[in-house]
Amino acid sequence: MESANQGLLSDAMTDVPVDSAAAARTSAPEGLTLAEEEELRSELAKVEEEIGTLRQVLAAKERHCGELKRKLGLTPLDGLKQNLSKSWHDVQVSNAYVKTSEKLGEWNDKVTQSDLYLSASSTLEDWNEKLTQSEAYKKTQETLSQAGQKTSAALSNVGSAISRKLGDMRNSATFKSFEDRVGTIKSRVVGSRENSTEGLHSPSGAGDKPPQDNAPF
Repeated sequence: MESANQGLLSDAMTDVPVDSAAAARTSAPEGLTLAEEEELRSELAKVEEEIGTLRQVLAAKERHCGELKRKLGLTPLDGLKQNLSKSWHDVQVSNAYVKTSEKLGEWNDKVTQSDLYLSASSTLEDWNEKLTQSEAYKKTQETLSQAGQKTSAALSNVGSAISRKLGDMRNSATFKSFEDRVGTIKSRVVGSRENSTEGLHSPSGAGDKPPQDNAPF
């Protein structure tokens, strides 16, 4: 019995036509008439259509821009630099940046003109003058100057001592004896080389006779 009633109920529901416009109107906000709702929906459709058209135009413009940049040899890095430069220029001319710069300038003027800043600057200058005029500072400068002069003099004395020591060694009897021995060995080596060279160029009379030409005429 219940199954028969459910079948009749489902058949009745399928036979009822569904009005989509009426269903959409039921979800519309309160306070709008049917005419106002239709007008708003029509305007919404037009705006969405314009947005789609603008997107297509923008995509075409971007493709054309890319082709122009490619023909001009502009790389994406150049575009990035240009965009950054333009962005920084826009920031500099923006009202927020200008107002911030002016505010910072005002704060700087107030700080540098304040009694606390002037007093601190004057105190630092007094301390610097007292420090440079103090006996300890002067003694430290004199000590450093004397140390530098002594170091230069010590290096000069070391150089002179080394040069003098080398001169004494060169004039000593041991160095002269060693130098004479080296000269004797050198002369012996040179002499033996010359003798061997002469022996190679003059073999037992064979080089004195010109070669005979036995070719028949």
